Amino acid sequence: MPYDPIILITQDNVRIRIYGNGGNMVITHTSTLQTQNEGYEPVDLDENGKTQKPRLPSTKLQEIRAFYTEYYDIIHPLFFIFLSFWTRFYLISLSDIVLWDEAHFGKFASHYIKQEFYFDVHPPLGKMLIALAALLAGYDGTFDFTSGTKYPENVNYTFMRMFLASFGAWMVPLAYFTAIELDFSQHAVILVTLMVLLDTAYLCISRFILLDSMLLFFTFTTVFCMVKFHNQRYESFSIDWWLWLIMTGVSIGCVSSIKWVGLFTTALVGLYTIEDLWDKFGDLSIPKSIYLKHWIARIICLIILPILIYMLSFSIHFSILINSGPGDAQMSSLFQAGLIGNDFAENPLELAYGSKVTIKNMGYGGGLLHSHVQTYPGGSEQQQVTCYHHKDSNNEWIIEKQREAQTNDNETEVEFVVHKDTIRLLHVNTGRNLHSHQVAAPVTKSQWEVSGYGNDTLGDINDYWVIEVIDDLYTKTDHIRSLTTRIRFRHKLLGCYLRAANAILPQWGFKQIEVSCDKYNNPGDSFTHWNIERHWNDKLPNGGISNYKSKFLHDFWHLNVAMYTTNNALVPDPDKEDILASTPRQWPIVEVGLRMCSWADDVVKFYLLGNPVVWWSGTASLIIFTFALLYYLIRRQRKYKDFAPAQWSHFLYVGKVCGIGWLLHYLPFCIMGRVTYLHHYFPALYFSILMAAFMLDHFTISCKPITKNIIFGVNYSLIIMVFWYFKDIAFGINYPASELKSRKWLSTWNIVD
Repeated sequence: MPYDPIILITQDNVRIRIYGNGGNMVITHTSTLQTQNEGYEPVDLDENGKTQKPRLPSTKLQEIRAFYTEYYDIIHPLFFIFLSFWTRFYLISLSDIVLWDEAHFGKFASHYIKQEFYFDVHPPLGKMLIALAALLAGYDGTFDFTSGTKYPENVNYTFMRMFLASFGAWMVPLAYFTAIELDFSQHAVILVTLMVLLDTAYLCISRFILLDSMLLFFTFTTVFCMVKFHNQRYESFSIDWWLWLIMTGVSIGCVSSIKWVGLFTTALVGLYTIEDLWDKFGDLSIPKSIYLKHWIARIICLIILPILIYMLSFSIHFSILINSGPGDAQMSSLFQAGLIGNDFAENPLELAYGSKVTIKNMGYGGGLLHSHVQTYPGGSEQQQVTCYHHKDSNNEWIIEKQREAQTNDNETEVEFVVHKDTIRLLHVNTGRNLHSHQVAAPVTKSQWEVSGYGNDTLGDINDYWVIEVIDDLYTKTDHIRSLTTRIRFRHKLLGCYLRAANAILPQWGFKQIEVSCDKYNNPGDSFTHWNIERHWNDKLPNGGISNYKSKFLHDFWHLNVAMYTTNNALVPDPDKEDILASTPRQWPIVEVGLRMCSWADDVVKFYLLGNPVVWWSGTASLIIFTFALLYYLIRRQRKYKDFAPAQWSHFLYVGKVCGIGWLLHYLPFCIMGRVTYLHHYFPALYFSILMAAFMLDHFTISCKPITKNIIFGVNYSLIIMVFWYFKDIAFGINYPASELKSRKWLSTWNIVD
C-alpha cells in the first residue's frame, strides 16, 4: 500500500524525505535547511532535486503549520465530526408531519411509555432507544403517530429526530477511523469519510424517527472493532486484544438486536474468525493449549456475549411491557395471562360442555382459530376457517356434544370435557360447525380442507372431532384446563388432525393463516397442538391468576419464531401495487429513489436517493476488484511478482472485508421472497464505499504525490458538487417538485410528478 511521505529533520538541519514501498523505506532525497537566523525559511528540493526558491519568513504561518502538523490526527476527525453533526441536524425540524415509517416507530415508543405489549417483526433494542428519546423529550405517549398528520405541540419531534440523527452522525468518524485501521493512505481515508458524510441517502435516512441510523451505526462499529481486533493479532491475549474482541462481540449483539439484517454483519465476523482460526491451526509454532484458548475466547466473546445481549434486550422488553396491548395475540396464552389488564385470570379452570372459548394454536407464531362469512373461492366453496392473530368475536366457538348424544338440561349441573371425548365446535357468530372432508386444502394441497358447515341442527359426521389431551403444564389430568393443557383435535371420520402451520392464504383469505386437517399423525408437531385461551361459562368459578405463569425462555423463543414467520409473510402482493418497493437489481446502479411522504406542492418533501457518484463508484469498484483479483491470480500462477508478500496479504485482506461484506449484505435480498425496499441496501453500500477508496488507493500507488493529489482531488470535488446539487432531497424540498426536473438524471427516478 502507498504511504504519504515521512519527513525527518536531523539535528544538523538535514531534511530526509522517506516513502513506503512494499514494506521497504526508500529515501528519495535530502536537503540542507537554512537557519531562521539567516532570514529565510528552510530550503527544500523539488521533485527533480533542484533547490526551490526561498520564501520570506512568515512566523505566524509557520506557527499555524506547526500546530496543524502536531495535531493533524485530532484536527481532521474533529472537522469531519463537526460537519457530520451539522449536516444531520440542519433543518431537521423543517417538516412537522409524521413521515414514512415514523408512524410505526412512533407508535412503538407510545406503547413503551404506556407499557402496553405490542408486536413487531424487529428485535426490541432500537425501538427501546426510540422510546428513550421520546421519554427524554417529555412525550407522554398520547399521540397516535398517524402518517401525514402534524405533530402536536406536546410532542418534541425535533429532539427525537436529533437523538436518532446522532447515531447517523457518528457513522462518519467511524468510517474515518476504520479506513485508517485498514491501512488506507490519508487520501483514501478522506475519500471514505466524504462518501459517508455526503451520501444523500445516508443523510436523509438518519434524520427521522427510524431504526436505520442505529442499524448502520452498529454495523459500522462492528466492522471497526473487527478491524481493530485484527490489528492486534500479533499481541494475542493482551489488554487491547481482549478489549477489541469483547467490543466486537458487544457490537454484534447490538446490531442483531436492532434488526435481523445485523446477522449479515455477524456472518462477516464469523467468516473472518473461521479463517483466522484456520490459519492458526496451520501455525505449528502455536502450542495446542494456546490454540484452545483462542477458540474459548472467541466462543465466549463472539457467540455467548452477543446472544446474552440479544436476550437481555428481550428481557428488558418484557419487563417494560407489563400491560395488555395490541400485540397480545402473537404471544402464548400463558404469557398473556400475566399481563395487567388481561382478564384470562377470570377463565374457569376446566372446560365443560356449553363453554364458549377461543382456541389458540401452540405452534410458534400461531394464531386463534377463526371463521368468517366469506367462503373459499374453490374447493368445497364452504365458509372459510383460518387462524387469525387479532382478537375479535369471530374467534369464538361453543363446545357442543354430538347431535345424537343426550344433552344435560340441568342449569346448575356441569359436565366436563375429558380426554378422548367426541365434541362439536360451533362458531358463535355464523352458527357453522367446524368441519373437514376429503377436499384438498387451498394452499397445502396434500392435506384436507377445513371449513364451516351446517348449523346447530344441520350437519353430518364430518362435524365431529375427538379431543386428545397431550399434557398439562402443571398437573396430570384427563380434563382440559384453560391455558395450560395442550390438546389435539382428531377428525372422527378421517383420522386427520387440525393444523395451522403458518401457510398464508391469498388475498381472498385476507392473508390469514390456513387451517387444514393433517393426514399424518405426528404427535410432536406443535402446529397440531392447541390450548383453550379464553373461556366463558357462567356455571363455573374463575380459575385465578396463580394458576397461570409463563417462563422467559419459552416467551423469548415464541416471540422470535413469531417475528420470523411474520417477516416471511411480508411477500409482494400481485394484486396490489407497492410504489415504494424496489428490487435488489435496481439498488447498486441507483435506478430508483423512494418518496418518503406526500408529493403535494405545499408539503415539505424528502426523496430517498443516494449520491450517484458515491453509489456508482462503489459498484464500479466491486467489479474492478473482481477483475483485478483474477488478473493478479493469473499472473501469480505464471510466477510474476506484482506484490511483496505483505502487500499481497493486505490486498486480499481488505478485498475480503469489503467484497465479502458487500455480498453478505446484498445477496440475501436477491433470494428472499419478502418485499424489499431501497434502504435494505444501505449496509451493503458501506462496503462498496470502502472498496471504492481501496481500489483508487491501489491504482495510484505508483503515482507522484502531485498526480495523486489531483486524482483524489477530482473525486473529492465530484462528491461535494453532486451532493450540493442534490442536497434538497435530503434537507427537505419546500417548493414544487416540478422545479426538480434538472435533477431527474434517470427516467426511473420519480422525483418529479
